[in-house]
Amino acid sequence: MPYIHRRKVMFKDCDPARIVFYPRYFEMLNDTVECFFDEVLDCPFEKLHQGLAVPTMRIETVFSAPSRLGDWLDITLRCVRLGRSSLDLGFAVHCEAEQRLTATSTLVHVGADGRPVSWAGDLRKALELQTKGME
Repeated sequence: MPYIHRRKVMFKDCDPARIVFYPRYFEMLNDTVECFFDEVLDCPFEKLHQGLAVPTMRIETVFSAPSRLGDWLDITLRCVRLGRSSLDLGFAVHCEAEQRLTATSTLVHVGADGRPVSWAGDLRKALELQTKGME
């Protein structure tokens, strides 16, 4: 099931030409992940990040068209594959019908020592529901 995070391009996101400075997209994608964990998985980061974390291990991005100050972006997140301690995600960013970027990323569930730990309990069950039919 896709999760859609709607967001307006703010002045802080833009360079002097009033287009999104590309590193800001990575912040937007991370914001989408954080909202997804909170709203869909019922596991807000303030709860998850008590001795655990989900850093991004890999991200690949294709920028298709610029986004501009004031644009409304629909950032779609899909869970693509769930591993023992990893989660592959797919993203598509659109402004109305125009695609602005696509990305894939891998999150890794790690403990306080930074080593991978298995997804477990209710969080694993929720992630399994999100990846069902995607693998």
